[in-house]
Amino acid sequence: MIKIGDKIDERYRIASRIATGGMADVYEANDLVGKRIVSLKVMKESLMGDKQNIIRFNSESALAASLNHPNIVHVFGRGTYEGRPYIVNEFIKGQTLREKLNFSYTLSLSEACEVMLQLTSAIGYIHRHGIVHRDIKPDNLFLMNDGTVKISDFGIAAPIGEANNGDSIQGTIYYCSPEVLTGGPALPTNDIYAMGICFYELLIGNVPFDGETLDKVALKQMKKRFPEPSRLNPSVPRTIDRIILTACRKRADERYPSAEAMHDDIVKAMADKDNFKQRRGILSKIFGFK
Repeated sequence: MIKIGDKIDERYRIASRIATGGMADVYEANDLVGKRIVSLKVMKESLMGDKQNIIRFNSESALAASLNHPNIVHVFGRGTYEGRPYIVNEFIKGQTLREKLNFSYTLSLSEACEVMLQLTSAIGYIHRHGIVHRDIKPDNLFLMNDGTVKISDFGIAAPIGEANNGDSIQGTIYYCSPEVLTGGPALPTNDIYAMGICFYELLIGNVPFDGETLDKVALKQMKKRFPEPSRLNPSVPRTIDRIILTACRKRADERYPSAEAMHDDIVKAMADKDNFKQRRGILSKIFGFK
């Protein structure tokens, strides 16, 4: 059991436990060699009995360590402590986008676009390296104090084209594309769909499809027409509607062909100053509400 004050591999002094998840515990630690604060993600001891868990954890660390992008949490190193694999990440001083939305409910149009520009840039980079993240959602996106967005958690990332050989859905139902829900392979268009859902949520404050059970949510993802954001938030311009709707087409071949294409459309939308003029709903126009 790891305790506060323990020294991992004679290098990382444990300062505190900052989070725990399904696969690992996360600690703040002092890197005595690098002279910096780091985040140490250590696989849970209770999961060590299943070799598939170890393979998955090591796969995550290998994929993440192969990437170097300003909008991806940087991996400094990997190792094993008392038989348990661990990953050494940069220490993030910020909050997740989920925490931000829990506090503010939505972001302004300009804030949401800035987040999406960084997200599409990072996802485009990931795809060019032959990887699909498969779990893009506000919970896995950190917002730093300077506005920088950082993608984390490559726990279910996979090489492009990898088949889903298991019975479980790879991802979070609320952000899964229809082909993922029907057991399709890992493809860049999976992440593009999830990014469209995130864009919608940043502007509307909730996901487009919800339900009493995950099965009902999945059915809506596959069958129900995607709602236009501007109908729920009149401040959303039609050009942003089109970006989100294109990213979230039911058919993968009708979505953006790449994250770069989505990124370019957001750049164009931000360059049009008319998109950022204040818009008012019908009640505000009639009664003079601001």
